[in-house]
Amino acid sequence: MPKTENYLGIDIGSAHVRAVMAQEIAGEESLRVLGAVSMPSEGMRRGSVIDASAVAGAVAKAVSHAERMSGVTSDVVGVGISGTDIFCQKTLGVIAVSRPDGEVAEEDVERAMAEVEARVMLPSNREVLHVIPKSYRLDDQKDIKDPIGMRGVRLEAEAFVVGTSMNQMKGIGRILDQVGIRPDFHAVEPLAAAEAVLNPKQKELGVVLVDIGGSTTSVTVYEEGELVHLATLPVGGAHVTNDIAIGLRASIDTAEQVKLQYGTALPDTVGKREEIDLSSFDSHETESVSRHHVAEIIEARMDELLRFVNSELAKCGREGLLPAGVVLTGGGALLPGAVELAKDILRLPSHVGYPKPLGGILDQVDSPDFATAVGLVLLARERRKSHGNIAGIGFLAEGAKRAVPDWMLSVGNKTKDWLRKFLPLD
Repeated sequence: MPKTENYLGIDIGSAHVRAVMAQEIAGEESLRVLGAVSMPSEGMRRGSVIDASAVAGAVAKAVSHAERMSGVTSDVVGVGISGTDIFCQKTLGVIAVSRPDGEVAEEDVERAMAEVEARVMLPSNREVLHVIPKSYRLDDQKDIKDPIGMRGVRLEAEAFVVGTSMNQMKGIGRILDQVGIRPDFHAVEPLAAAEAVLNPKQKELGVVLVDIGGSTTSVTVYEEGELVHLATLPVGGAHVTNDIAIGLRASIDTAEQVKLQYGTALPDTVGKREEIDLSSFDSHETESVSRHHVAEIIEARMDELLRFVNSELAKCGREGLLPAGVVLTGGGALLPGAVELAKDILRLPSHVGYPKPLGGILDQVDSPDFATAVGLVLLARERRKSHGNIAGIGFLAEGAKRAVPDWMLSVGNKTKDWLRKFLPLD
């Protein structure tokens, strides 16, 4: 019987918790999706934990349902880290090549990356999750992608250090502790989404991934195959819903339904006489509202969001200069008119990004809002293959390992007694 490995990705968002279980079968190139679940989330604000117990309930349900659907338990668990506390900082590490003949060995590269981490100047309340190599310099030769086997005296490593606040990690830790989940690794969600959606050609040409979540939007820029810029904006799809609720003087639930069924970011495509009967969503409502007015509300907020994205592109010198354009993902990418508005404001080709094709019940995850969870299972497979390091996005730094409790560094089972508080297990 072929050997199998089961990977679980958990995306803890402000609006939803998503869990994807995928299986790798020896000899098969693609993972098989066995289970995928999305649960409404409470207790999160702008990607940060404000009520661990509330979020833990949603996580417990999502994971339990994913396991029931798949009929397996996980071998490797990856958990996404989101929120406006995510940071990305470029740092340089310098070492002397150790071998007498000057040939660079793998150990030299590892020491250079360790030096990068050691040189990071961060406040005590921040924690490193990834150290992502950008390029190397050996003596006078610059822009080296892989220095192993080359000869020289002085090796410099330029890398991006990515992490988040210690409070955010502690908040996620409390959630997982209550549920009894012991993750093998954490990955910041923008990098996980990029792993699921972007292909090597896009990263080589130059591309920006805009992941529009419930209350935050992440901006991740790649060029020449390397990470160039990463930022998280405090604006997301929930802000559109809030604006509609205020503009229509309606409840949040009604505003969300109006957005999903009649929303568009292009008012010019809607007739000014077109009406929406609010009583079809809420029996307490008696008014009809202009769909054109709703579209104007949505356009205003999406315009603001995309101009923030453009500002981030300007910061890294890539405004209007990315040939592979804009890839929109996350739940907000499904809003009609978002692609056209992005083309107009960012002056770049734009399209909606979907997770890479997988096997199994693909239809369950073939949506932009599952990009992060799918990316986490792909990274879980890479982690298992690379014996602990997450290929492509660096690794959990030693400093972070020391700061994170031991239970967060090894895989474990869910606590059944605790789960019974939320749903029957029979």
